[in-house]
Amino acid sequence: MNPANAPHRVMHTMIRVRDLDASLDFYTRLLGMKLLRRKDYPEGRFSLAFVGYGAEIDHAVIELTHNWDQPTAYDIGNGYGHIAIAVHDIYTVCDELKAQGAKVIREAGPMKNDTLHLAFVQDPDGYKIELIDAKTVAA
Repeated sequence: MNPANAPHRVMHTMIRVRDLDASLDFYTRLLGMKLLRRKDYPEGRFSLAFVGYGAEIDHAVIELTHNWDQPTAYDIGNGYGHIAIAVHDIYTVCDELKAQGAKVIREAGPMKNDTLHLAFVQDPDGYKIELIDAKTVAA
């Protein structure tokens, strides 16, 4: 196969997390992703966990990187934006997330000058996750 003609796709987005267990709970229990794989690297003093809604071979996933000796919270920086996840019935999803202790930082509602309905939640490290109501996405 000629690499120049091969289809390309996003494999994963990596974010560094301070508390891997809290992050895994957020992404799996609250957002409904599956833990696809997890491996500790004792010699490097870090762990990797991959979470997502489907197998890495054909779905984009999130790589959670936990450096064991990180003494302070990470600086998210001003270049990071967000991860977007399509959901069904954004209003119900946000209500359920709040009831389970998730931090909703932008309530569900329409985007200004658009038909899209969205919300934002924050994971335990402060990363923004945009939730988009799948029914409102233009084809």
